[in-house]
Amino acid sequence: MNKVLFILFLVTISVYSQNEITHDVYFDTDKYNVPLTEENRLLLFISELDSVDIGKVSIYGFTDDRGTRAYNLDLSQNRADAIKEMFAGYGIYPDLITNVDGKGIILLKVLNENEINKIRGLNRKVEIIVSPKLPEKKERKNKTTEAEEKPGNTLEKTIEDLTNGTLKKGDKIRLDKIYFKTNYSYITTESRKTLENIAKILVKHDTVYFTIQGHVCCTQMSRDAIDKKTKKRNLSVARAHYIYDYLARKGVDKRRMKYVGLRRKFPLGGAPKFDRRVEIIITYVAKNKN
Repeated sequence: MNKVLFILFLVTISVYSQNEITHDVYFDTDKYNVPLTEENRLLLFISELDSVDIGKVSIYGFTDDRGTRAYNLDLSQNRADAIKEMFAGYGIYPDLITNVDGKGIILLKVLNENEINKIRGLNRKVEIIVSPKLPEKKERKNKTTEAEEKPGNTLEKTIEDLTNGTLKKGDKIRLDKIYFKTNYSYITTESRKTLENIAKILVKHDTVYFTIQGHVCCTQMSRDAIDKKTKKRNLSVARAHYIYDYLARKGVDKRRMKYVGLRRKFPLGGAPKFDRRVEIIITYVAKNKN
């Protein structure tokens, strides 16, 4: 292999290795249940994958050098299986996990006798390798299609339409200028005044019944995002529930409201802020009491 080809080979290997995302989970001696501190680290790692278009996930279990070969193969496989189960529980599709293998012992390599326990601790682990999906070629779209897909081109109503009595069942109201703190279910300080005004309008127009729909941005394959406060993958539900609770405290009758999380099933496209949204769907408009 000449020098130029060898350099190109090294560059190619470097690019592919940089694209992979890795994480290690460490275990106690002879155990395959995940320690709490490692579970929290793993949850943080999984939450960071929300913006990654995952191609495949490989999970490899290992043990230290103590114990028989057969024992360590079983233990390493159990550790790999435990991580696979946790991945599924946190919303990673099982079909993306292509390898779950127990590799057994990592041989002890010691330069300093005082480091034996430390090195053995680092060898009791599971290695996780996440490979992003290779980008696909996109077909060129005509200008009409691109324009139709831009956010804001749908026939949406505004909260002010409640005042003129034109709303009907099935109408959708996007709550503009309601912004949530990233990865959390509560709104930013600058959004409170807007939400307060919305509550006043909904209290006044008490013939309108509706469902609050929560959406999230930046996850893949229609997944929900993780709420960093509760560590649950239900951020779209939590955001809709937050609005529901707020409106109820401000005097909107709970019998008029429902709430639901729609994960990332209906992305609008464009900037992430367009998908980080809450909408109201009108479900019923009663006759005016007057």
